[in-house]
Amino acid sequence: MKQLTVTVVVLCLLTGFGLLLTAHAAPQSEENADIEMSNISGDIKTPRRHFRLRNPADLKPKEATEIYNIIVSALKAGYERSGHPVAATYQGWKRYNTAPYISVSHGNHYLNNYANPTAKAYGAFEDAGTMPVGSIIAKDSFSITMSRGIVLGPLFIAQKMPSGFNYVTSDWKYTEILPDGTLLGETNGEGAERVEYCIACHLAVEYQDHLYFVPEHYRIGKRQ
Repeated sequence: MKQLTVTVVVLCLLTGFGLLLTAHAAPQSEENADIEMSNISGDIKTPRRHFRLRNPADLKPKEATEIYNIIVSALKAGYERSGHPVAATYQGWKRYNTAPYISVSHGNHYLNNYANPTAKAYGAFEDAGTMPVGSIIAKDSFSITMSRGIVLGPLFIAQKMPSGFNYVTSDWKYTEILPDGTLLGETNGEGAERVEYCIACHLAVEYQDHLYFVPEHYRIGKRQ
């Protein structure tokens, strides 16, 4: 992979579009830059889905890993501006995917799934059972445009809280932190209405403690 020349362009952080790191040998005009995001469904204050990149690039696992290695420090530095304790520690936890994988349900972002030691059962995937209180799953993210522009994405956090925190979520707290450190929302806290769609989506897998797992092809121990 050629060395990337990186230029940081601030996009609409209010809407979670993140930061764009353009990786081009020559400057690219605004007219042909393919960084178009889809419109938010409904009120911007109560989005009904993740902010989405249209027509993302389809990367091979090796290329996705190379790009992640370039931006991983920038992701952590941005998230840490939030002051959230998970932002400072999650990259030291075990990662359960072999390479970043694209998630349509997360707005065509490439994800990495980390879990803290309390959540070690997460590695059993569908056989994980009910996670203990204190379990934390953290997923950092980025998107890639067709011209290989790198869009830094949010940090998605799910934390198992003590019994009684939230009946509907089975006591999971969902938090989303934008790549500049802005807190988009947190269940039962600031901006809770902006992460309600997380609750609705995860209810679909209530039978496995509201958890989604790494696609089989990207799980630790699986061949690429």
